[in-house]
Amino acid sequence: WRPVLAVGLGVVLLAVPAGGAAVYGSARDEAREQMLLDRLAAGDERVAAASGQPFGSVKGEYAGALDVYRALGEDHPGSRAAKLVPDRLKTYYDAVSAPYAEKRHCEAVAPLTYLRTLPDSVDGKLLGALAAWPDEPLATSLYGCGVSRLGGPGGGGTELGELLRTFPDSASARQVGPAIGQRIKDQVAALKGAEPCAATEVLRGLGATASELPAEGVKALRADADRGVVDGVYACGVDQFEDGEFDDARTTLTDFARTYKSDDRVRQARNISIAAEIADDRPAAGKRLPPSKRPGGSRMELVISNDAPNAVEVLYTGPVTGTVTLKACAGCERYSASEGSRRACGASGRSYPKARLRLPAGEYHFLYKHGTGASAGVDSYTSGTKVQPGYTYTSCTYVIERNPFDLDLPQLPDPIQPVLSPWGAGSSR
Repeated sequence: WRPVLAVGLGVVLLAVPAGGAAVYGSARDEAREQMLLDRLAAGDERVAAASGQPFGSVKGEYAGALDVYRALGEDHPGSRAAKLVPDRLKTYYDAVSAPYAEKRHCEAVAPLTYLRTLPDSVDGKLLGALAAWPDEPLATSLYGCGVSRLGGPGGGGTELGELLRTFPDSASARQVGPAIGQRIKDQVAALKGAEPCAATEVLRGLGATASELPAEGVKALRADADRGVVDGVYACGVDQFEDGEFDDARTTLTDFARTYKSDDRVRQARNISIAAEIADDRPAAGKRLPPSKRPGGSRMELVISNDAPNAVEVLYTGPVTGTVTLKACAGCERYSASEGSRRACGASGRSYPKARLRLPAGEYHFLYKHGTGASAGVDSYTSGTKVQPGYTYTSCTYVIERNPFDLDLPQLPDPIQPVLSPWGAGSSR
């Protein structure tokens, strides 16, 4: 019986190492699984830390988490951690695209563009339906962001152009033309409101954006915006005049007259510009817009003589508005402050350059401009008078030398006088 017992004991002893190896292998596999789960948890922590932060500042964290998920899914496909990766990727996409879910479309463009590139580096089987998901949200965000910037800084052209090039057949792309067209209509209507200058600038921006976009139908909207700009520039100049911003009104309406020479409003734009230039020094001239139509009735004559050694431009506004230029007076000199009003336009036998204006009765404002060319140091001069029926009026413009210490200048009289009491007056230097 002893040999039999020995064999039995040998079998038992041989069985013990085999069982130990199985236990050791199971522990090793579990340790590996736990290590992979720890890696998964580390990736989750990176996503959680990046979530809610501006994408540009945490893009590296998101990229690091994606590397973890991709390695688990592609290198350890049978592991418990790998089986959890699809759910983690869904959470990952939700975190990255959070600005889209919150309708912050401009902020959503960059992260959605990033998500759209992931199929280039991650196995499509691992991504599943997520691979194509970013397309529609990105198109929606490009549209929403671009439209929100129409007419403002940036103009929205970058986002809308990307939309039309990348997703030309999308529902969002089909909305671009109608959206810009409606915005143009809204701003054209706003030209009749309180801020026509601002509406005009928006129209300029809309036209520029439309012309830069790749769709021909959208490009054609530039013409609608340009027509609105023409009306807007005129409305802006009128509004500036009515608000007392005379220098701005003059600039705006002078540019209008030069740019849109065939427009029916050019003549009135020039008249308002003239009145604005006078009103910039004499605010009374800007109390009301110059009449758009010439009044009827009888007219009185105003004769303006130039006793200055330089040419002079005379601007006037009232029932009618206009300008006239007198040539320099040959042989005329500048007067001292004490002798100007006594000697001006009084030299016997001298032929002074003259201009004759036929004016309807009413209140007028004048600007005598000497300050150009060689006479740039001569001050301009404004005045006003009431033209009454039955009189012929005279005006003489001359130049006096200013006291070198700018002292004791005489008070200049009103330059417009009825012919029965002629006078002399002018601007000072």
